Amino acid sequence: MDSTLRLIPADPLDRLARTLEALLVVASTPLSLEDLAAAADDDPERVEDALQLVADRFAEERSGIVLEQVAGGWAFRAAREEAAACARLFERPAQRNLSQAALETLAIVAYLGPCSRPDIARIRGVAADSAVANLLERGLIAEAGRDTAAGGAIRYRTTPLFERVFGLESLSELPRLDDVGADAAEIRDRLHAVAERRSA
Repeated sequence: MDSTLRLIPADPLDRLARTLEALLVVASTPLSLEDLAAAADDDPERVEDALQLVADRFAEERSGIVLEQVAGGWAFRAAREEAAACARLFERPAQRNLSQAALETLAIVAYLGPCSRPDIARIRGVAADSAVANLLERGLIAEAGRDTAAGGAIRYRTTPLFERVFGLESLSELPRLDDVGADAAEIRDRLHAVAERRSA
């Protein structure tokens, strides 16, 4: 009897799916289809098929992590059922959300950005320094140049982390606000309501 072990070749698509899993685990930000294809040195169409295999393996209610398309790419996230445990790991309650001021500011930047602190203050009716600092610290907004007007105030935009946290593939998925009037108070109330729904 031949004692030599003969390895059965793995299914090529399954092998590619395992490579994609590894890439997604080590990546700090969502990876686009093009990024994954380049890193895996494979065809984008085959990568797309392999991503479906990965998504099936890590489906909601079957795994502690799930694969999702977000912020213009693909990334793993914790399953919703495990949110409380993940929050305990970072020693903060799962229900602890952004403050009202931070939510209003974040919504304004998401819809109207890039915009400056004076722009945000005009819409909110109060200073935005603390809220902007909080959002910068959390990585949800980032600097995006300066105003051309006198003083050259710093302008801010949302980040890929914002899209990932709020489950958006891009800012175009934000609810439309075409029916909002020009009154600043009405805009503030509507943006705040949208931000609260997104953070729930």
